[in-house]
Order: sequence, then C-alpha cells, then structure tokens
Amino acid sequence: MSRAAVLGLEDGSTWWGEAFGDASPAAGEVVFNTAMTGYQEIASDASYNGQLVVLTYPLIGNYGVFARAAESRRPWVEALVVRELNPTCREGTLDLDAYLRSNGVPGLAGIDTRALVRRLRTSTGTMRGVLLQVAPHLAQDPEIGREAVTKARATAALSTRPLVSEVVGVTREVGSGPKVALLDTGVKENQVRELVRRGATVKVFPSTVSAREILGWSPDGIVITNGPGDPASLPQVTATVRTLLDAALQRGAARPLPLLGICLGHQLIARCVGGTTSRLQFGHHGGNHPVRDTRTGRVVITSQNHEFQVDEGSIRPETGFVVSARNLNDGSVEGLAHRTLPIQTYQYHPEGAPGPRDNEPVFEAFLDEVRAAVLLAP
Repeated sequence: MSRAAVLGLEDGSTWWGEAFGDASPAAGEVVFNTAMTGYQEIASDASYNGQLVVLTYPLIGNYGVFARAAESRRPWVEALVVRELNPTCREGTLDLDAYLRSNGVPGLAGIDTRALVRRLRTSTGTMRGVLLQVAPHLAQDPEIGREAVTKARATAALSTRPLVSEVVGVTREVGSGPKVALLDTGVKENQVRELVRRGATVKVFPSTVSAREILGWSPDGIVITNGPGDPASLPQVTATVRTLLDAALQRGAARPLPLLGICLGHQLIARCVGGTTSRLQFGHHGGNHPVRDTRTGRVVITSQNHEFQVDEGSIRPETGFVVSARNLNDGSVEGLAHRTLPIQTYQYHPEGAPGPRDNEPVFEAFLDEVRAAVLLAP
C-alpha cells in the first residue's frame, strides 16, 4: 500500500482503504451509483459536483479512460470510492488512477462498498463525508478517523455552494439544422451529441446569460439541462427559465416554441409553474430505474442522477401540466407534459451515458416538434 485513506461519515463510522488519484482531501455529500459500467461518464457528470460517489459494481477501471466518453471537460465528483481498482489500462488512453490524479480528484479503494451502501440506504438521509489520505504507517489511526468524522460533521450543506455556476462552460454552437438553444446548468455532452446527431444546430448558453439573449437568437426549440444541487437555491436561473417558459406559453399552439427539460431542468420548470421540490432520502443514481409513462403504460429502464424530486401534489391542473411519468420504485414524478403545447420534462437522463439507450427517442420526439414548429413559423 503506497498511500492509505479514510472516509469518515457524519454518523461516526470510518472506512479505511487504499488511496488512489490525487492526494488532496475531499468533502461533500456521499452518494452511491448502481450502474455496472460507465465510471468515466459518472465521474465527469457535472450533476455530481459536491459529491463523493460510491460505485456498487466491484471492479472499476478495467477498460481505462477514453476522451470520447467524457461528459464534460473534467471530472466533477469530489472523490470516487470503489471496491477494487484495476490499475491496468487495457483499451483506454489513460488509466482511471492517472485520469483522476491529473484532474485533482482523490479516490478510495479496497473497502466493502456494498456494506457502505447499506449504511447509506438505512440512514435518515444523504450523509456528509470527508476523505483524508495518510501515510501507510498511519492506517487505522483512530485519531485520524475521528478527525475525518469531525470534519464531515462540519462540512457545509451543498445548498450553500454555487454548484451550477461552478460547472457551466462557455457559449458555443455546433451542428446544422433547426436551431435549438440549450441552457447549460451542468450539461452532459451526450445531450448535445444526441441533438446534433439528429440534425439540429445547438447553441449552448451558460446559465449566467439572460433569457433575452437566448430568445434574441430566435431558437426553434429550447432545452433546459441537467445539473447539480437544490433547484430551490437557484433564483437567478429559475427567473431565466420562467421567462423562457413564459415565451413558450405565450406563443401558444399557433406558433409553438417546443421546450424540453431534463433532470434539474425538469425541476426548474415545475417550480416555475408553482410546483415545489423536496429532497429524496438518498437520491436516485444509476442505470436501472424503471419508469412508467402514465399516458401509454409503457415501462422503460432509465439512467438517473438526482437528489431532489418534484412534489406531485404541487402541480395544479390550472397550470396545464400533468404528470406524464412515474418511478416504479418509489412512485416519484419522472415527467411532466403540457396538455396542449409541446413542453415536456423528464427527471431521468434520456441520453444515458452511462445507462440504457431506451430513452433516446425523447430527443427524436422533441426535434419532430421543433421541425413542425419551423413549418408553422410565419
């Protein structure tokens, strides 16, 4: 063992193992992901900003890291916790250890991740944790373990951090075809790729820009993306989304402006129509969550990454929105749809990455609505 590390949780438990990645400490919320593949996509998903991610699949790193698999410009997890790290890079351009090390992200290997997940699942809610690295001769040192627990309990709530503004990129434009404005609150690159692959011009706008600037581009459709944190802590972004939603509502059916909300975007749109959001006990993170479409009865397996949900009872009939999908594990809201306008939201990640590709038709349906709106334009 070249380096030892300990994860201390706010409940007082400590988890000792071997360090990898960067040597820096890490602090934040500790969550778990149940996907069997896609560790690079998970690490680079900006929705994990501020979180230490525990992977339940036991063997991690065996196929290396690929530039094409990155979901953003860098990994956003605060730390990665695994059962067994495979140091061999069999196919990728880098191994996982080097990838995290070069991006300043620490890791912890060699612990019983299934036992850790059981503890997280039976807790009263998502716990804060701190990862500390030490020299091998200090492994299992109780003083260091107590220090990690103390620091975990002192870690500030993620709602106090500007998580969305930390992860957004710059304005850029790719593709050709109907114009889709994408409000970046932590976008996964596969969302951009799916839209471009289906024949759209996508202009990515950082969440710091105004709705006026977005509408000034005269988009044929608008996407509000995934992103990290509590939707209730984003008043400025919510105001931007409200203006964009109002534009779509005011245009009506005669001159429609299709709008698609994904994950955080789904939650923000719900809040803009008077809905409320609340925290799940330990969130949904993984690639195997069943969701039923309430209109057709069709069940799909989905990729998920979120800590918050839309409260179903808060979506009033007079808003024009109905619940269009539910999670079959806990009944939480997985989608909203406007009764008469092409406005759809999804709590899950239709682009997968990692996860099943069952839900890619979401992008096709959205672009069909965009193309139809273009034909109706004066």
